[in-house]
Amino acid sequence: MPSKKQTQRMPTEHPAVAAVRAAGATKVKVACSDIDGILRGKYLHVDKFIGATTGGFGFCDVVFGWDSGDQCYDNTSVTGWQHGFPDALARLDLSTARRVPWDGQVPFFLGEFVNADGTPFPVCPRQVLKRVLKRAEKLGLQPMAGMEFEWFNFSETPQTWAAKQGVAPEPITPGMFGYSLLRMGDQRGFFNALMDEMLAFGVPIEGLHTETGPGVYEVAIAFSEALEAADRAILFKTGAKEIGKRFGIMPSFMAKWNTKLPGCSGHIHQSLSDGKSNLFFDAKSSRSMSKLFESYLAGQLACLMEFAPMFWPTINSYKRLVDGYWAPVKPTWGLDNRTASFRVIAGSPKATRLETRCPGADVNPYLAMAAVIAAGLHGVEKGLKLTTPPITGTNQGAEDVPRAPRSLIRATHNFKLSTIARDWFGDVFVDHFAATREWEHRQWQDAVTDWEMKRYFEII
Repeated sequence: MPSKKQTQRMPTEHPAVAAVRAAGATKVKVACSDIDGILRGKYLHVDKFIGATTGGFGFCDVVFGWDSGDQCYDNTSVTGWQHGFPDALARLDLSTARRVPWDGQVPFFLGEFVNADGTPFPVCPRQVLKRVLKRAEKLGLQPMAGMEFEWFNFSETPQTWAAKQGVAPEPITPGMFGYSLLRMGDQRGFFNALMDEMLAFGVPIEGLHTETGPGVYEVAIAFSEALEAADRAILFKTGAKEIGKRFGIMPSFMAKWNTKLPGCSGHIHQSLSDGKSNLFFDAKSSRSMSKLFESYLAGQLACLMEFAPMFWPTINSYKRLVDGYWAPVKPTWGLDNRTASFRVIAGSPKATRLETRCPGADVNPYLAMAAVIAAGLHGVEKGLKLTTPPITGTNQGAEDVPRAPRSLIRATHNFKLSTIARDWFGDVFVDHFAATREWEHRQWQDAVTDWEMKRYFEII
């Protein structure tokens, strides 16, 4: 008779791990988001990957201790030189399994950071969003979302761009030509690769077209549950850059690269579900807006500006916020009004949603998503009433509404003082993220720009 130990069944292997084994993969690609929304990753040997699926793996915590240029912060406490940059524990989310079509179909997984006891690492951007979504779940709500990005594309490589020393990139097409079938044909291979390879990568695109400006495209990523939407968004930004290399194209998601041209947005569409239906829709309302929708919108109107660094995260973000351009500069709402910060799209039960048009394309998708959803749910929790009337035209009716901050440091000051931000995101994250934005401001203050050289070098 076999022993009891012999008859015990082995635990069932996760389907994603089984698929990696079945494919005969020798390596796996993994990545996690840093504080700026840049995916930091590595290849793992397949045996290392399989071990990591149960116990996690070490990933240097410098990914939260340096800026986008790999310069280490000198003003943070969670990580820094004083701690010696040890390994943090990264945990793979096996539900994010996909293959990379442009990298030999290598298996790919997203990860997030946890403490040694398995609790969420408080400054991990994906964990910040999951914290907000867990609170939504306690309310019996499932946030749904989809992101859009505008971005410019240039005929550059890292080498040519370095040689130009950051001046005069060459757009892939000239002129202002939005929704152009003609311009789509100028880089047909790249255009079609984005559509086809992103779909194969698990990032389905609803629409892709040229926007107004030389070499600028706009993408709408398919609507989904909010965490999946943020995953898709960060993967799209990285994927577009990787695909672009094959065509000698350098995409840029910088908020505003040229004073004379429009900036690049990162609009976020949202609704709330009970798992079966869209809770934003109410057929009995003259606007088709439920009371829940109105409270959600009231929450964004009331406090989203306190979260500003989470959707305007860089010095350059505020160069996009120019009066008279497409980027909204005041916390306003309107019915199908693209000049408002919050565009209410109300109609059918399926399509009724809110489009938050404030964020730029330079966002960390996890943090921007966390900010807009937390602001909306704040309104739901507090039962806020939508008392502000919608604007018409461009800010007509918003004459007395204060405009958004014009600088990162001002926005960061407001963020640090926000009790709502601390309630939703935690003190550790607020203090750390604020410190990183203060560092960013200090780097800009210390830099001598070409604007200063042109203005002062000869004349002063």
